Amino acid sequence: MSSPDGTDEDAFPPQAIEAGRLLFAREFSFLRGVAKLDGLPPAAPCEVAFAGRSNVGKSSLLNALTGRKALARTSSTPGRTRELNFFTFGDVLCLVDMPGYGYAKAAKSEARRWQALIRDYLRGRPSLKRVFLLVDARHGLKDSDLEMMALMDEAAVSYQIVLTKADKVKPAELERICAAVADALKRRPAAHPGFHVTSSAKGTGIAELRAEIALLTER
Repeated sequence: MSSPDGTDEDAFPPQAIEAGRLLFAREFSFLRGVAKLDGLPPAAPCEVAFAGRSNVGKSSLLNALTGRKALARTSSTPGRTRELNFFTFGDVLCLVDMPGYGYAKAAKSEARRWQALIRDYLRGRPSLKRVFLLVDARHGLKDSDLEMMALMDEAAVSYQIVLTKADKVKPAELERICAAVADALKRRPAAHPGFHVTSSAKGTGIAELRAEIALLTER
């Protein structure tokens, strides 16, 4: 039986939830910001990245995952993240905060540079276990999200949808959005079939997302 977020209700037993909690309770450190591929750090045993449209709530979600208020800077200004920002959790996990796409309050030439950086990173990072693609639950998949999905399909990079801001959507509308996302994923070769529904403000889905990432560190 599947839950509304498209995952198996029994996919995350208590021990998996606890493993996720312990993983994100580790000491973390900011490793570096990368503006060019030649600045990438050495590959970690497990690397996961977070991508999404500008202002999708990526910084808030990363802060909720780690239980910190300042792991990633939150801002009402879209396009604030302009580099690949690497954070390490001991020698177990490297988390990557990717630049937002779809809108950026910057020159077009700089936006193109960010886009090229994202493409090159996705195509040339064998340690990357999964990209978590954040989608605003109020709007569902946009054209720019579909373009990002196509890029990851082409690069054969495993990715998984994470719906954000679910607390701002009425239940019936959220159910409709979830059904549309589930249908779209059926046609995507590199997409994980399950997805997460989250709210950084309410804490919804945070423990399950932590558990998902903890499982990736064991593979």
